[in-house]
Amino acid sequence: MRDPRLHRLAEILVDHSCEVADGEKVLIEAFDLPSPALVCRLVELVSMRGGIPLVSYKSNAILRSIYQHGTAEGMTLNGELEQSRMERMDAYIGIRGADNSSQFSDVPQDKMDLYQKHWWYPVHSEVRVPKTKWVVLRYPTPAMAQAAEMSCEAFEDFYFDVCTADYAQMAKNQAPLVDRMEAADIIRIVSPGTDLTFSIRDIPIRPCYGQRNIPDGEVFTAPIRESANGTIRYNTQSRYQGTLFDNISFTFKDGKIVSASANETEKLNEVLDADTGARFLGEWAIGCNNRVRHPMLDTLFDEKIGGSFHLTPGQAYEDADNGNRSVVHWDLVLIQRSDYGGGEIYFDGQLIRKDGHFIPEDLQGLNAGLE
Repeated sequence: MRDPRLHRLAEILVDHSCEVADGEKVLIEAFDLPSPALVCRLVELVSMRGGIPLVSYKSNAILRSIYQHGTAEGMTLNGELEQSRMERMDAYIGIRGADNSSQFSDVPQDKMDLYQKHWWYPVHSEVRVPKTKWVVLRYPTPAMAQAAEMSCEAFEDFYFDVCTADYAQMAKNQAPLVDRMEAADIIRIVSPGTDLTFSIRDIPIRPCYGQRNIPDGEVFTAPIRESANGTIRYNTQSRYQGTLFDNISFTFKDGKIVSASANETEKLNEVLDADTGARFLGEWAIGCNNRVRHPMLDTLFDEKIGGSFHLTPGQAYEDADNGNRSVVHWDLVLIQRSDYGGGEIYFDGQLIRKDGHFIPEDLQGLNAGLE
């Protein structure tokens, strides 16, 4: 039996996110999916729209072996081949499942650095992100349900409810926030363990409503590269390159992370020492998808949590560019609702959000569903 929710999701990816047109080449890249059903439906829809589907089906277990035994020469060759393919694409749909979310935890950091530098960066940072219409998403698996502390059936219902949101209404609700961020200069963020200021003056503001991520629901920009000063303590866990990080805290001076600690402080600093740009910020985004309420160790969901924001060490996006370049782009989330300790966001001294709720009248649409 075909699941109509899966068909709806495929339509969003093809028609809303990538807007596939006649003659366009679309790379569908899938990792560890429990079923090929979504990929098959995407192939059908891309073809029906007159596009040309290309499918790459990957295994994280095999990738782990490649990373563990990789050399600079091998990583470079893989990167060159995939970069050449990506350069011929008009659109990209990336779908990631995971039988084991910690599959890469025992890959040495120097090997992951080789992958990031010679393979991931030239394919995705240099080609896919700036030069294609792209969207990425997770696929519901028992591992994701477990991380969310839900049954598989309940998580699947949650997944399709969140991922097939009304993205047109989401865009309308975000518009006044975009206007306010475009007019803002100094941002101040206050939460337990956090008192941080930075400037977003003249950096482009980008609303996100299903065009690049599914699920979606954020408005992002980037701090001016040397403007961040103060301290931040994140209150959600993050899994990066297979390692689970908790209680991450950064101290900034003139934009640079000068002190960093966590449960895995040594590994944290290894990530931040990957290159010069890894200790500077590349993104700041306000999460406003109120259907996502609690972290589940999956960035694509956690960074959209209603009442949250994420502040990202590393690479800046070219459409909201502060000039920072890095092989790292690590979205780290702080939830400011009262059930997570509360907090405030100020634009040029004006209180914009308190304990996860937007204060100005024109932003009340972003509070819908946030109890």
